[in-house]
Amino acid sequence: MSLISDRDSFAAAAPSQAADVLRGIRRLFARNDIWCLPEMPLRCGRRADLMGVDAKGDIVIVEIKVSRADLLGDAKWPDYLDYCDRFYWGLAPHLDRNCLSSEAFMPDCCGVIVADGYDAEILRPAPTRKLAAARRKVETERLARAALRRLVTGADPDTIQWGKGEL
Repeated sequence: MSLISDRDSFAAAAPSQAADVLRGIRRLFARNDIWCLPEMPLRCGRRADLMGVDAKGDIVIVEIKVSRADLLGDAKWPDYLDYCDRFYWGLAPHLDRNCLSSEAFMPDCCGVIVADGYDAEILRPAPTRKLAAARRKVETERLARAALRRLVTGADPDTIQWGKGEL
């Protein structure tokens, strides 16, 4: 008899599955000239799993889900709509996507991407809901500063202590 239940082994695998989905989406986005950061803090106190900017300057947010319970239990995702021009669900291939067609998931506002560790495919394009120009400018600058901070602190960890309150 195994001491690790199927549920426990799935929970242990979830972070690596999420990392695989993230990697596949980043590859898809890079091919389409969308450059993004994972775990981007938003001014509302939420954290976008993936946030990026496309070649036109539009902001894209992706909420990654690898389990049905996490998908169905996420009540915070509508908060992200105020911070992006396009919103996507990023899902693991095994995940049942039928619920995303229900009104609770606002399919007229959200796209769907399925991804694994190698690649991703957009199953439903996200409609563009243009942010106000002032909001886009603020969010684009915040994203750029976060990217630069990560670049600098990655190259010189001693700089991590400075500039923490600016995101």
